[in-house]
Amino acid sequence: MASIKQFQVTFDCAEPERLARFWCEVLGYVVPPPPAGFATWDDFTRSLPAERQDAWFACVDPSGVGPRLYFQRVPEGKAAKNRLHLDVRVGTGLVGEERLAVLEAECARLVAFGAVHVRTLYDGNDSCIPMQDIEGNEFCID
Repeated sequence: MASIKQFQVTFDCAEPERLARFWCEVLGYVVPPPPAGFATWDDFTRSLPAERQDAWFACVDPSGVGPRLYFQRVPEGKAAKNRLHLDVRVGTGLVGEERLAVLEAECARLVAFGAVHVRTLYDGNDSCIPMQDIEGNEFCID
């Protein structure tokens, strides 16, 4: 059986470019260059039929290690809790107050970009901060 070498994470959303740029800030991802023959993404978008304009956007890990994130416009809004979420690992290897401080600092940074702080979970040793992105998708600062 062949092993999977690459995968992308796909988000259904209302505003693909806006959500992609939010996740670029969260993860340190970048917007890839526009397709060949186009100087900018705006030039590419204008070349599409009206119904396909702003229908999707993507961002990538500049190191090439993490998965590509793909954002596609869908007509329906988010209706329930995610069955899958991302854990943004910023406190790996840290414990106690030191870990909590790192997670809280990252939480404050992301709130400035429009994320919502849901709550802080802390038991004196381990901590996690559940959050929502700008379209209400759940993720955790871990």
